[in-house]
Amino acid sequence: MTGSTSRQAPGVRLVVVHPDKEVLAQAAAARLLTRVLDVQSVRSPVHVVLTGGSVGIATLAAVAASPLVPAVDWSGVHLWWGDERFLPDGDPDRNETQAREALLDGLVAEHGLPAANVHPMPGPTSVATPEEGAAAYAELLREHAGDRPDDHPDEQSEGTVAVPAFDVLLLGMGPDGHVASLFPGHEVLAAQGTTTGVHASPKPPPERVSLTFDAIRSAREVWIIAAGAEKAEQVAAALADGPVSEVPAAGAVGQARTLWLLDAAASTTTPK
Repeated sequence: MTGSTSRQAPGVRLVVVHPDKEVLAQAAAARLLTRVLDVQSVRSPVHVVLTGGSVGIATLAAVAASPLVPAVDWSGVHLWWGDERFLPDGDPDRNETQAREALLDGLVAEHGLPAANVHPMPGPTSVATPEEGAAAYAELLREHAGDRPDDHPDEQSEGTVAVPAFDVLLLGMGPDGHVASLFPGHEVLAAQGTTTGVHASPKPPPERVSLTFDAIRSAREVWIIAAGAEKAEQVAAALADGPVSEVPAAGAVGQARTLWLLDAAASTTTPK
């Protein structure tokens, strides 16, 4: 895209910088749809993990407006979440609610996405605690772990993390460097398994459900989308491989590729 720059990081890390957050959302949407189409050309189903936040939801809205949407076989796509606020179904602050309004309801109504292929994290409407929600989501992930194909021997084995083969796992990043609901200095950073309940979150609401690092790192590709000058310091720290205890985003890496999608403001202190 005109005005965009990219830099190949060491190993399998790629940093792509766009001029502003609007272009970032549009470019991330086009990249996501292209990736889904590429995967569908060789196998099915496709598993994508969604994120919330202003840029994450703007990306989903840009997907909804793209002319590429009808080209995707949405019947073969499963959609998951990296984390969720422990709030009732339909609450406007839930990532799920915002994603449905921006994209998912339209895909179900007009483009053949089966409602059963949308996998929101449970909240207090259906479970009593974040731990119960995490356990229920872990079981749902386990049920779909058989979707992992056998043609990628370089990937983490199915027995290590009982999750589907996430083709793309989207993450936002907070100004403190958190991803999903994995916050710096929080005990949740050490959570085992695939999901975890979160209490005393430094960002409201205090109760959440999140994927763990084990689940995040099982993804083929992890894409971290960040915009704004207030995030530049933590972006730079993560790209410098800072300690995960201080910069959780540094621990969010994909099996095949880790893609940082930034606007220019968020990249101002990115190492060149």
